[in-house]
Amino acid sequence: MTIHIGAAPSEIAETVLLPGDPYRAKWAAETFLDAPKLVNETRGMLGFTGSWNSHPVTIQGSGMGMPSLSIYVNELIRDYDAKTLIRIGSCGGMQDHVGIRDVILAMTSTTVCTTSL
Repeated sequence: MTIHIGAAPSEIAETVLLPGDPYRAKWAAETFLDAPKLVNETRGMLGFTGSWNSHPVTIQGSGMGMPSLSIYVNELIRDYDAKTLIRIGSCGGMQDHVGIRDVILAMTSTTVCTTSL
């Protein structure tokens, strides 16, 4: 249990999907995981663990922006030994040539925010 994640270490899988919206985490868990269990609701940021094709997977909301994502990623790696973390969401979804449920694999990224200063 950490400040932002109220799960026991055994309740978080090594593979974690990270949507920004906690209700997208709930939707994804209910849609894609077998036997999803709510493992975190600290500060309203929902996290679920279940299985996909017999592999344990956690889907943890991460909030909007790099500072919020950084909090969850750091705790997941440091305190829960998460190994594979994948950000999922609507990146690029507001462009005409990108449809809903298209898969986008980013090769690079950049930011215009100053959170790293």
